[in-house]
Amino acid sequence: MTSAATADAGFQITVEPSGRQFNVLPDETILAAGIRQGIGLPYGCKDGACGSCKCRKLSGEVTLGAHQSKALSAEEFASGLVLTCCAHAMSDVVLESRQVIEAGAYPIRKMPARVLSLVKKSHDVIMMRLQLPAGEPLQFHAGQYIEFILRDGTRRSYSMANAPHTLTEPGVGIELHLRHLPGGKFTDHVFGAMKEKEILRIEGPYGSFFLREDSKKPIVLLASGTGFAPIKALLEHMKFKGIDRQATLYWGGRRPEDLYMDEWVRERLAEMPKLSYVPVVSNAVPEDNWTGRTGFVHRAVMEDFDDLSNHQVYACGAPVVIDSAKRDYVAERGLSEDEFFADSFTTEADKALP
Repeated sequence: MTSAATADAGFQITVEPSGRQFNVLPDETILAAGIRQGIGLPYGCKDGACGSCKCRKLSGEVTLGAHQSKALSAEEFASGLVLTCCAHAMSDVVLESRQVIEAGAYPIRKMPARVLSLVKKSHDVIMMRLQLPAGEPLQFHAGQYIEFILRDGTRRSYSMANAPHTLTEPGVGIELHLRHLPGGKFTDHVFGAMKEKEILRIEGPYGSFFLREDSKKPIVLLASGTGFAPIKALLEHMKFKGIDRQATLYWGGRRPEDLYMDEWVRERLAEMPKLSYVPVVSNAVPEDNWTGRTGFVHRAVMEDFDDLSNHQVYACGAPVVIDSAKRDYVAERGLSEDEFFADSFTTEADKALP
């Protein structure tokens, strides 16, 4: 039995099979405690909307805060699954999460950043580059994200679209791909009044989306829209590290212009012999003169692969694409759930759903 004194000090969380342990305070979620102590728990939105932090509770008691049923259903909770982003420990807890490894996470830092450049890549996508303070490098895994801290304290998350090694190159900075959401507190400013040299506040790195380099399995990279950003970072990292695993990129958009760095991808094909590329457009019109693949991008993968049991999938973009891909690849193509890594781009509107 846990004493009151122990409860006041929090509880111990153990993550199997890695055996990593950390303490959680009474007023924080299990995920927040893990991030604070450098434990590499899987997660995405941190708001109970995406389901990326879902893992199995082997023992102990938790209470679960507000979350969306698509992230964790009542049936899943009853079967022992929890969302660490909104779970509060009521006792010592043992979780099962095979994504947690021995290596610690990079420290999360808060710092100012100056807007280096703003380049329009399509009618609703801007590439932003940020300059970090001199002598303050940001350590991160290719595929992770940062958060902008707005003046009212609200936050907006964006994946870094370049690999860490590129930060040493002059004039590169952190690259972000921002899609305009009309009425959006942050993107209305980015696409309207924002100018180069503006100072913003950022915090990071966050997220558990990065390449698992201990595997030799072939890779499916799945991107919808600006979900291409962290995929681009993975490709840069793979080329830099000489990782020559077979990889196929499926990038989907409504219209061809949504594949806003198509030429960049095609240039990589010449440099990375084991990389293949399948662009997919769902709503082409006659004037697009589109002759490539059509339909839903996650279905294109299923048309090409009868069996994903020996693959890893890295998926980024709209929640509907990520959710559909995970469900169908596991149920219909034999993919192991432990080999599906995702960054679901949940908007503030997504998070506000009941």
